Amino acid sequence: MKADGLPNAPAGPVSVAPAARPTGLLRVGRVVALPVDGRAVLVVAGLLALLVVAGTATLCLGRLGIPLADLPAAVTGGAEGMDGLVVNRLRGPRLVTAIGAGAAFAVAGTLFQSVTRNPLGSPDVIGVSGGAGAGAATVALLAPATPVSLGALVGAVLAMVVVYLATGTGFRDPGRLVVAGIGVAALTAALTQYVVYAVERDQATVLTAYLNGSLATRSWTDAGTVWALLLVVVPGALFLSRGLTLGEMGDELSTALGAEPRRTRTAAAVLSTALAAGAVTVAGPIAFIALTAPQIARRLAPAPGPRIVVSAVTGATLLVLADLAAQQLPLTDDLPVGIYTMALGGIYLGYLLVREWKKGTL
Repeated sequence: MKADGLPNAPAGPVSVAPAARPTGLLRVGRVVALPVDGRAVLVVAGLLALLVVAGTATLCLGRLGIPLADLPAAVTGGAEGMDGLVVNRLRGPRLVTAIGAGAAFAVAGTLFQSVTRNPLGSPDVIGVSGGAGAGAATVALLAPATPVSLGALVGAVLAMVVVYLATGTGFRDPGRLVVAGIGVAALTAALTQYVVYAVERDQATVLTAYLNGSLATRSWTDAGTVWALLLVVVPGALFLSRGLTLGEMGDELSTALGAEPRRTRTAAAVLSTALAAGAVTVAGPIAFIALTAPQIARRLAPAPGPRIVVSAVTGATLLVLADLAAQQLPLTDDLPVGIYTMALGGIYLGYLLVREWKKGTL
């Protein structure tokens, strides 16, 4: 931490545990060749199994739950009556949206952390989530007939534009990016709180639920939106992963190895903003998934550079588990899922701050 109290990105790469050696290459056409290590494959397989269990529990538990024996028919479209309603209207879209939004937040977070070379870099800290919340709140106050999700999308993009201009160097300086993002996050938080105070009580209740992050009443349109975004953006993130890995070694060395670190960071920041904005549009600014999922992924499958696939599956699993708790814990009366992720993320953020302080990187 600098003397003036502003965070300073570490000069070197984010430290991680020793990397597992790649055991092969996954080739996509003739252009993309991605290193694959055995530990990462096992981790992804284990997380996917946990995700399937959590998704099954989401559909089967509770008063409206589908009997496990009837679940295959319900999922394949053969169910009618209440089971069909649960899959097609009540819980199916919610589950698919949770998986997509969790993956989008996580990939956005891992890209931002690689760009800033700081484990605290995420859409929550950089101001994207705050801008989305402020955009949603402003629309609710000034244009109530407009969907708050549209306001969230515009707000997230504007927040990132302000950060880009405020740094004076675009996305090229990780330290300036973090500082500008913290300033934008503070300003947008103040605007959001003013709007919540100013709007009518009933409208404020609905807005507050959205601003906490909620997956209730999601539709197949929401699910399709976030998954279409993932299909477009994640391949680009995978393409940038090698350049980001080299960039974590410093600009001079990565340039000597044939990378273009400044251009790569700018492209990664744009992709990360798109993912975060899309996830916020369909689910609200759900806190801390973007911060915690990449860090958990790094510890489960240590390696330099952004862990795109492992982070995506980790984020999806975390959000589905949090939403399962939001739906089924008896004492909470279906609280917004963002309340649970805030609790989880607050604990993890405290641990991360202490760890980085002991290492001398804060």
